[in-house]
Amino acid sequence: MFSTLRTPWWIAGGYAIELAVGRTFRDHSDIDVLLLRRDQLTAHKALPSWELWAADPPGVLRPWSAAEILPGTVHDIWCRPGPVDPWRIQVMLDESDGRDWISRRDARVRMPIGEAGRVSPEGVPYLAPEIQLFYKAKRPRAKDEQDFGETLPVLAPDRRRWLAEAISLAYGDHPWLARLRG
Repeated sequence: MFSTLRTPWWIAGGYAIELAVGRTFRDHSDIDVLLLRRDQLTAHKALPSWELWAADPPGVLRPWSAAEILPGTVHDIWCRPGPVDPWRIQVMLDESDGRDWISRRDARVRMPIGEAGRVSPEGVPYLAPEIQLFYKAKRPRAKDEQDFGETLPVLAPDRRRWLAEAISLAYGDHPWLARLRG
């Protein structure tokens, strides 16, 4: 559904990790897609007949109209085919500045947009695993720990360094740092 967009987009979340690792290893409740905030209206183009709801803080869902520019406080859009269907896609919005992707959690954490994603052998764009793990590191749940453990062996040394630096910068001391630097 997103393949027709002419803006950057990436599969995110656990599926991005599995695409990076090259195999499925756990269940997922929905599909996460990352868009740059500047391209947010393309979500309506990708899902023209779907319901899109903005997650306004603190955790309130509301319908999102096709022409509304969401404020910087909205980072998630929940999507479903119709009113009785389950939520199937979560669109997440991240910041950018020119050619750089910028973390919504800490603007000091950046990467060139051209390096922020990878493409699977099947042609599916997915978020670079080091960026996805950076987000998962804030408050790791059991599935995040599993994702980290599965990804670490396939993460190139320069990507490990980037992740270690980003985690240190944004979160300070963290249990993953020793394994990243080891």
